[in-house]
Amino acid sequence: MSDQSEFIPRELDKVLARPDEVLPDIIHLIPLGSGPYFPVLVQPVVVDDLPWGAAVKKAVDSPHKLVGLSYTPVKSGQTATPEEVRQIGCVARIHRTHESDGKIQFIAQGIRRFKIVEWIDRVPPFLVRVEYLEPVINEDADQLRAYAMSLISSIKELATLNPLYTEELKHYLNYFTPNEPSALTDFAAAITSAQAEDLQDVLETVPLLDRMEKVLLLVGKELELARLQDKITQQVQEQVDDQQREFFLKQQLKAIQQELGIAKDDKESDVEVFTERFEKLRLPEKAKKAADAELKKLQVLDPSAAEYGVTRNYLDWLSSVPWGIYSDDQLDLTEARKILNRDHDGLDDVKERIIEFLAIGAYRGEVAGSILLLVGPPGVGKTSIGKSIANALGRSFYRFSLGGMRDEAEIKGHRRTYIGAMPGKLVQALKEVEVQNPVIMLDEIDKIGASFQGDPASALLEVLDPEQNGEFLDHYLDLRVDLSKVLFICTANQLDTIPAPLLDRMETIRLSGYLTDEKLQIARHHLWPRQLHKAGLKASKLKITDAAIRLIVDGYAREAGVRGLDKLLGRIVRKSVVRFLQEAPRLINVSKPVVEDLLGAPIFRKQQVQRGIGVVNGLAWTALGGTTLAIEAQAVHLDGRGFKQTGQLGDVMQESAQIAYSHVAGHASVFGAEDKYFDNTLIHLHVPEGATPKDGPSAGVTMATALVSLARHKQVNRDIAMTGELTLTGRVLPVGGIREKIIAARRAGIRELILPHENLRDFDEMPDYLKTGLKLHFVRMFEEVLPICFG
Repeated sequence: MSDQSEFIPRELDKVLARPDEVLPDIIHLIPLGSGPYFPVLVQPVVVDDLPWGAAVKKAVDSPHKLVGLSYTPVKSGQTATPEEVRQIGCVARIHRTHESDGKIQFIAQGIRRFKIVEWIDRVPPFLVRVEYLEPVINEDADQLRAYAMSLISSIKELATLNPLYTEELKHYLNYFTPNEPSALTDFAAAITSAQAEDLQDVLETVPLLDRMEKVLLLVGKELELARLQDKITQQVQEQVDDQQREFFLKQQLKAIQQELGIAKDDKESDVEVFTERFEKLRLPEKAKKAADAELKKLQVLDPSAAEYGVTRNYLDWLSSVPWGIYSDDQLDLTEARKILNRDHDGLDDVKERIIEFLAIGAYRGEVAGSILLLVGPPGVGKTSIGKSIANALGRSFYRFSLGGMRDEAEIKGHRRTYIGAMPGKLVQALKEVEVQNPVIMLDEIDKIGASFQGDPASALLEVLDPEQNGEFLDHYLDLRVDLSKVLFICTANQLDTIPAPLLDRMETIRLSGYLTDEKLQIARHHLWPRQLHKAGLKASKLKITDAAIRLIVDGYAREAGVRGLDKLLGRIVRKSVVRFLQEAPRLINVSKPVVEDLLGAPIFRKQQVQRGIGVVNGLAWTALGGTTLAIEAQAVHLDGRGFKQTGQLGDVMQESAQIAYSHVAGHASVFGAEDKYFDNTLIHLHVPEGATPKDGPSAGVTMATALVSLARHKQVNRDIAMTGELTLTGRVLPVGGIREKIIAARRAGIRELILPHENLRDFDEMPDYLKTGLKLHFVRMFEEVLPICFG
C-alpha cells in the first residue's frame, strides 16, 4: 500500500497481457516470503541474488519474460523447499531489473493466477509446470454489481481517510476499469494490510462471488483500522495545536510584559518567593541577618553561575525551617490515658510513667523538651508507644533510625563547601513537620555505629542535652536552631552498647516482655483486627477462639514481644483466604485443632521444670526477654580433683562458675557435703543449650546450688528458680532484668523464686499482676539459699 508510480515504466502500456494471450505452461518459480502477489499489481520485487538471481535472468532472457511468484512462509535467511511453496500463485512479467548488494530488484506486473501441477526442477532455480486459473463467474450480474459497488464505496472511504489509498486507486484506474469485478476484487485485497495467510486465501479462491465476500470482510477491517488511525491522528494534532497555542500565547505575554516593564525573570521570582516565606516566620536575629545577606547575594549573582544554585538551595532550606512556629499541646490527662489504653494493652507501669511525665507538663502549662529512652526486647511496642505519646500531646511525629549510622554529618549536617551538602536529619525533621516542637523518635540508638567520618553518638550528646540543645548548631545552616521544645524519644533493645555519657542524658523507661494473658488481649484487640483489615475480611466471616490464640502464644510465639505472634496470625488469615476462594465456606472458625492444621505442630512444648541431683533452675536475661536455664552438675570420676565447664560460657560466666566452685569446695562440710568430696572428684558443669552463647554474672548462686546438690547427693526439694551474683565470701549481689526473669518464671510455671535482697526495690516497683501468686525469698548470703532448697 504505497505509491509505486515512480517504479512503473512507461512501456507497460504497450505490453499489458491480453485476455487471449497464450502463456507458457513451464515457467521459473520464485518464492516470496512477504506475502502473495496478485494479478493486478505492478510493483517492485526484491529477491536475493543467490539462489533466485538465475531464475530472474532466465525469465528476462526468455521471449515472454514471465516468472511465477508464489507465497512461501519461511523465516528470514532460510531457503524455501518445494514442500513449503504454496501451490497457487501469480505469473508476472518482469521489467527493469537492477542488481546491488547481493539483491535483484525488478518491476513485476501481475497477470494471472496459476496452479503448480508438476515440479520439473526441485532445486533452485525452481522450474514448474503450471495451469492457469480463470475467474469463475456463474453468479447473477446484479449480485456481482452490488458487491462491486460495496467494494468501490469502501475504497472511496479509505481514500478519504488516507491519501496513500488515493494514489493506489489512481494507479489501478490507469490499467483497469471499475467494471471489471475480478480485477477490482484483487485490487481491494492487495491494498489492505491483512495477514499474508488471509491474502493467500483470497488468491486461492477462484469463484468470484466467494472471493468478493472474503475481500469485503478484509476491506471492512481495514476501514475500521483507518478510522481509528484517523481518530488518533486528530487527537494528537489537537493536543499539539493546544500546546503550540499555549506556547505562542506565553511568548506574546512575556513580550508584552517586557514592553510594559512589568516582566520578572527567574531570579526576581526566586527572591520574591523566599521573601514571602521569611515574612511568615519569626526568625531569630542572627538567622534574619543571614537571610538578608543571602538574598542580597542572590540578587547580584547570575542565574547560570554555580554559586547561584548553592545560594538558592541554602535559602530554600533556611526558609523551610519553621522558625518560631509551635503547635499547642493537649494537656488533658484523661484523654491521654484514653489514647494510651486504646493503642496498647498491658504495660500499665509504662503508661503510668508516661502519664506522670505528661502531668508535670500539664501542671506547668507546657511540656518542655525532654529525652525519654524506651528499652525493651523487639516487638514490645516501643515505636508505637512513641506515636501514642505524640497523639496524646497533639504534636507532629517524626521518626528516623540510627541503626548503622556512621557519619556525624547525618546529625549535624554537611558544610556548604561540599557538593550535594544537606542539613542534618534534625533540621530535615523540622522542615517536614513544620513546627519547632514535634515529637522526634530516634530509633535503634543502641545500634549506632562509628567510622573515620566521625562518631554520631558523640554528635548526639549536644542534641540530647537539655542544657545545650537550645542552641544546636547545624553545620549546613551555620546557625543555632532551638531544639529545647522538642520531645525526643529514643528506643533501644539493650543498654550495653549505648555510651555512658549519652545514656546519662536520657530518662530510661523499661518495657519488658508480655505475659500470655497480655498477648492474648493484644492479639484480640489489635493484631487480629489489623490482619483482617489487611485481607479485606469481615470479622463475622473469620473468627478465632481465645484457646487458639493461647496455643499460638505458648506453642509458636514465646518471644517477649508480639511481632512473631502478628506474623503467625497473618499466616492463618492468608491460609483462610485460600480456603475461602477454593471451598467458599460461609464461616471459618479457627480453633486449636485448626491452628495445628494451618501452622503445623507446635514449635515449643510446655516447659517442664527440671529436677534431679545436681540440677537447679536459674533465671537469665537476653535481648529478647527473660528465660529459664537448667544448670547441670555431674561427677565424672573419683580419681582426682578437677572442674570442667561447657555450654559456650562467656568470660564473666566462667568466672562465676569458678567462684561458685571455689566457694562451695572451700565450705563443703558447712554445706553438708563430705570434706574430701571435691578433692577426689572431677566435676562437669554444663549450661544448656550448648549452641547458644551465654555470659553474665547472674548465674553464680544457681551454679553454687547445683554443686551443693551434687555434693550432698540430694535434689532441690521443690520447683524453685533463682538468680544472683555470688562472691568468694558468699555474698549475693544484685542483678538486672528482674522483671524479665520473673515473667520467664511465670511462663514456665515456677511460682517460688530466690532473688538477691538488694533487688527487693525492683520487685516492689513491679505491677501487682506480676507479683500475684509468687513466693519470693530475698537473700543476702549464700548460706540462706540452702535451707530454702533442701530444708
